[in-house]
Amino acid sequence: MEGTTGTGGAYAAAAQMKPELLARSKAGTALRGPHSPWGAGGGGLFRGAPGSAVKGRAGSGLPQPGARLTYNPQPGARPPHLHAKPPASDLSSGAETASQRASQRAAPARDGERCPPCAWRRGAAAMAGRAALQRSVVSPAGRHRASVILLHGSGDTGPGVRAWIKQVLNQDLVFQHIKVIYPTAPARPYTPMRGALSTVWFDRWKISNDCPEHIETIDSMCQVLTNVIDDEVKNGISKNRIILGGFSMGGGMAMHLAYRYHQDVAGVFALSSFLNKTSAVYQALQKNESVLPELFQCHGTADELVLHSWGEETNKMLKSLGVATSFHSFPNLNHELHKTELEKLSSWIVKKLPVETAMSNE
Repeated sequence: MEGTTGTGGAYAAAAQMKPELLARSKAGTALRGPHSPWGAGGGGLFRGAPGSAVKGRAGSGLPQPGARLTYNPQPGARPPHLHAKPPASDLSSGAETASQRASQRAAPARDGERCPPCAWRRGAAAMAGRAALQRSVVSPAGRHRASVILLHGSGDTGPGVRAWIKQVLNQDLVFQHIKVIYPTAPARPYTPMRGALSTVWFDRWKISNDCPEHIETIDSMCQVLTNVIDDEVKNGISKNRIILGGFSMGGGMAMHLAYRYHQDVAGVFALSSFLNKTSAVYQALQKNESVLPELFQCHGTADELVLHSWGEETNKMLKSLGVATSFHSFPNLNHELHKTELEKLSSWIVKKLPVETAMSNE
C-alpha cells in the first residue's frame, strides 16, 4: 500500500491504488498509513482477514496475492469526499459572508475556483514543487569521493527506504568512499488516491504504462532534485561521480532526472520501475547524440503492481535509443527488494564509481 488507508468508494478495490512497498506484518495486523487522508495515523485501517497473509512493512504494503482484506474504520472515521473541508488551519483565515456561502452552494466546484479544499490541494502541489527536501544520509566509511542519490517509492520516505534496505541486507548500504543520500518527497495531492496527500515524486493519472505522464509535476520535481545534485557538486563531487536511482516511482523519477536533465552523471539504476509508453524520456533521447549514462535495472517476475513486462519494455526502448543497459529478472519476486538484487546493485555502483579513479584525479 502507499502509506495510506483507503480513500472512499469501494474499499475492497482501494488496496489496488496503493503502491509501492511490501511490509512484513502478521495476519490480522493493522496496516495504518502515516499519510492517511483521514489525518495523521489514519482514521481507518485494513486488516488481513483470518487465515490470510498480509505481507509488507506496516503502512506501505501491497496485499499478498489471494489475501482477503476487510475494512475496519475506527470510531468516527468517514470516507473523505473530494470536496471535504480540510483542517481549518489549512484554509485562509477570515469569516465567510452569507453571500459568499450562498455563491459557493449555487455553483458546482470547478478546478478549485469555488472549492477551498481544491484550491488548498493546488496550493499543496505548488508547495511540493518548491520545497527543500529532507534527506537521510549514510556517510562513507572513509573520505567522501562519490555520491549515490536513492529515491524511495510512492508513499514512503528517505528514512523508510533506508530502513527497508538495512532490513534486507542486515546492514546499511554503505561504501568506503561513497555517500548515499535518501531524500524524502514532499507530500502532494496524488490522483490514484483521489487527491489525498502522499509523499510522491510526481502525480500520475493512474498506475499504468499506457497513459500520459503528468509532465508538469515531473518537471517541477526534477528542478527540486537538481538542487540535491548541485549540493554534491558544491561539496567537490563532480557529476560524473554521482549515480541516480530508486525503487518503483523513485526509479522512474531518476530516469527522467538523468536522461532529460543530467546526462553527465555516472549511471542510473531503477528497481521495479517503468516509464510510460510515450514518456518524455524517449522523446528527449530521440534527439540526443551524446554518450548517455548506463542503466542498471532489476525487476521481479511476480510483480503484480508494476508488471515485469513494463520494466522489460522500458529497458528495450532505452537500449534502442542508445542507452547501455542491463536487466536482471528475479523469479517469484513481487514488488519488493531482495538481498541478491541489492548485492548486485552494490557491486555495480562500485564498478561505476571506483575509488581508484577518484584518487587519480586528485
